[in-house]
Amino acid sequence: MKISGLDWDALDRLRARFLSGEASDGVPYWQSESDLETYDATFGERIGWKWDAVLRELARLRWKPASRQILDWGCGSGVAGRRVIEAFGMENFDSLAVFDHSLLAAGFAAARARGRFPSLHVTTGVEAGSEPGLLVVSHVLNELLPGDRSDLIALAMSAQEILWVEPGTHASSRGLIAVREELRPSFDVLAPCPHQARCGILAEGNERHWCHFFAAPPAGIQNDSNWVRFGQRAGIDLRSLPYSFLVLSKKPSSPLPLPASARVIGRPEPFKGYTRLFTCEEAGVGTLELQKREAPELVRSLKRDTEFPLFQWTREGRRIRSPRVADGT
Repeated sequence: MKISGLDWDALDRLRARFLSGEASDGVPYWQSESDLETYDATFGERIGWKWDAVLRELARLRWKPASRQILDWGCGSGVAGRRVIEAFGMENFDSLAVFDHSLLAAGFAAARARGRFPSLHVTTGVEAGSEPGLLVVSHVLNELLPGDRSDLIALAMSAQEILWVEPGTHASSRGLIAVREELRPSFDVLAPCPHQARCGILAEGNERHWCHFFAAPPAGIQNDSNWVRFGQRAGIDLRSLPYSFLVLSKKPSSPLPLPASARVIGRPEPFKGYTRLFTCEEAGVGTLELQKREAPELVRSLKRDTEFPLFQWTREGRRIRSPRVADGT
């Protein structure tokens, strides 16, 4: 990304719409191919970093899609579909369809995909009655009109597998939890949830909580002068990449080879001698404490890192005992 080649008028206009909520009015906000090129190199690339984190998590879980056909719904510049293909390998897919209410965006996404994956069959639009194999959805919930949401849920119900990523805001996370609950009777929940039960965040008393995580930016991004200047100009903290995500597979699916486990949600809170964690388990969500003397290296990693695997541990009240990384072997 070269900051000297960016269309700042387009970036300022797009960011103003994103922040104001006007992007949810159903009117396409792409006005030119220059809009899409500039977005894809900046804001779109940052969304790609979130997808990279999700795809790293799926690699840790030893999961890959069985479907050979991808539909990138609400594709924008197409970064999500491209990231998925790159992660799992072009040889594992036969086709990519990209759909967006903006024909300009769909054409741009298709062209970028054809350039990156010349042997892949790439099309635009969604055929009536088609059933997507792997449905990819990225950053759309705050833009959907009520009718669009109903159509998307119906489309998701017909998919075999779903990869869905949203911003890590309270509203977006809660919206994705609602999607999870609608689809859960027909799908196995593979991630981020370590269980198949109703989402614990929906329990009474958890209204202020939401399911979100933080992606690690690419190594060295803080030393890249172009990205540093972009972050300053756009008012963005390059280190903060909050997101929510959901991975589903149509029942019956092959379950992940992991025993009962726990997921750390959000950011751990370090204190002198211990770290406080908000965690998700089949028994529900809640705040636990890990003493530094119990697992000093793990406490250091919780303070240092942003992406965490699934864990197993025992509990004494709110205290975590004998923590270890969950292993499916």
